[in-house]
Amino acid sequence: MKGVFRIGKISGIDIEVHWTFTLLLIWVAFLEIQKGSGLNRILLNEALILVLFFCVVLHELGHALTAKKFGINTKNILLLPIGGVATLEKMPEKPAQELLIALAGPAVNVVIALLLFLVVPVRSYFNFDSIVLEEMLYEATFQNFLFYLFVANVMLVVFNLIPAFPMDGGRVLRALLSFKLGRVSATDIAASIGQGLAFVFFVLGLFFNPFLILIALFIFLGAYGENQMVKQGDLLKGHLVKEATLTNITKLQANNSVEEVITILLAGNEKDFVVVENEKIIGVLTQKDVIKNAKTPSMIVGDIMQRKFKTVDVSMKISKVLEMIGKEKNNFYPVVENGLLVGAIDTTNISEFILIKTSSLDKVE
Repeated sequence: MKGVFRIGKISGIDIEVHWTFTLLLIWVAFLEIQKGSGLNRILLNEALILVLFFCVVLHELGHALTAKKFGINTKNILLLPIGGVATLEKMPEKPAQELLIALAGPAVNVVIALLLFLVVPVRSYFNFDSIVLEEMLYEATFQNFLFYLFVANVMLVVFNLIPAFPMDGGRVLRALLSFKLGRVSATDIAASIGQGLAFVFFVLGLFFNPFLILIALFIFLGAYGENQMVKQGDLLKGHLVKEATLTNITKLQANNSVEEVITILLAGNEKDFVVVENEKIIGVLTQKDVIKNAKTPSMIVGDIMQRKFKTVDVSMKISKVLEMIGKEKNNFYPVVENGLLVGAIDTTNISEFILIKTSSLDKVE
């Protein structure tokens, strides 16, 4: 993702922050300046955001390290203005595993809140009337800082356990329902509830806080995407690569020129190509490689092709190819049978295969 900066690595997981995170810090400082706050108050709020997002990193590490116990690796943890996202290579299909992974994040915030509760005299804050409490909380003291952090962690637990994808609560609900209904039906129900809550947030956002509209869109799209992904995964069960293989492909030679490849690109629908020599695969040439070198049409394919590539066998499950695409960010693979090239497979053809299968099921129903 563009505009992402790596700030560290924990247990092999890259910790990254998106540049828009700085906008949150600027916005908070701007609001405090508008209120006429002093430097101490501004610094308190900025420090609170930074420490809170450290808690968010710990929250996401809770998910990631629990997933690792079940053999699922995490690519990275990305910090955004609306929170953190741990990119797991895949979600477990076993309900018990998903339940534990989903609960691990909020559990971290519960532990943090409990530790802060032991340090901060939380109960004393509720012994004052609202006016005195407001004045007391406005003071830039270390105790107030810890109290704010306690409240923020409690809110993180409550917010994340809302039963709506892509929040943890949506996954907890799906896992619990999966024990009885199966993953597909459970996802459909959990996603529907999530989209319903998104509509409520959207309406509340129109009347009270525009930020709720952003959250509503985040929930709605997350729920929809999760539902579609699970349905597609179920649809692909039992289907092999050979069923979705592109067999009518152009085989390039290493001595083909970029100009020749551009002609092929413009004349048909192929975007990526397999490069062969004596029927042996020696490389892969992507559309991106061609466009990058379009200004030098005389250049040959052998100089710009990717020599490091993976092939997939015709007997591999299509769902496994989708996992590879998600893990490696590679959309094109040569397909082999007994070591010999028989075609290629890409995300476009898999999508077309899914559409055809979906249409066939609709007609049967």
